[in-house]
Amino acid sequence: MRARLLSLLGLCALLLVAVAAPAQAAGYRYWSFWKSSGGEWTYATEGPATARPADGSVHGFRFSVSEDSGDAATPRAAPDFATICAGTPAKEGTKRIALVIDFGTAPDAPQGETPPARRTACARVAPAATTAEALAQVAKPLRYNSEALLCGISGYPASSCGDQALPAGPPAPGTGSSTAVATTKEPAGGDGPSVGVYAGIAAVLALAGAAVWRSRRTNR
Repeated sequence: MRARLLSLLGLCALLLVAVAAPAQAAGYRYWSFWKSSGGEWTYATEGPATARPADGSVHGFRFSVSEDSGDAATPRAAPDFATICAGTPAKEGTKRIALVIDFGTAPDAPQGETPPARRTACARVAPAATTAEALAQVAKPLRYNSEALLCGISGYPASSCGDQALPAGPPAPGTGSSTAVATTKEPAGGDGPSVGVYAGIAAVLALAGAAVWRSRRTNR
């Protein structure tokens, strides 16, 4: 009886561990798009193909693995227009857009690829030019998919576009489309244990309690 009780209690412990272990969500590899606001990076709410920044703007791109915009990694360089465009004087009939291009880290890279070093550039473009046109001037080749989503900058990555990156341990840090990539959403409370798991634990606890009661009656 004692052996049976220990076995039931052990099963209960395993179920509790399973409940406590959080599920790891899948991330996606993509280029996120950022704008400077008050000297800080802000996740862009539109794509670079429609953004028409004013002269003196700073826009950034970062390649990384993330679930959504909430945990996307920012470019690892300050949005400093004066420094980035110091060597590009103003010219009448044009505007200057400072760009920060961060190719990310090795853990975020697709298999077999190595991210280039991050860099900055100052694009001098027409007054009505978009961020995408400014980027094309300084970071060719650009690669888009059939839905006009930005997939590659300066040839990186070589072929993937918003591919899923399942974590092989702790979730990858932060970030495809030019602003965000669609992710699968869990229902409310989807990260917690299911009702079936709770029911199973309750059943095991009930059996364990019954076994204890029987054991006590037998030993009286």
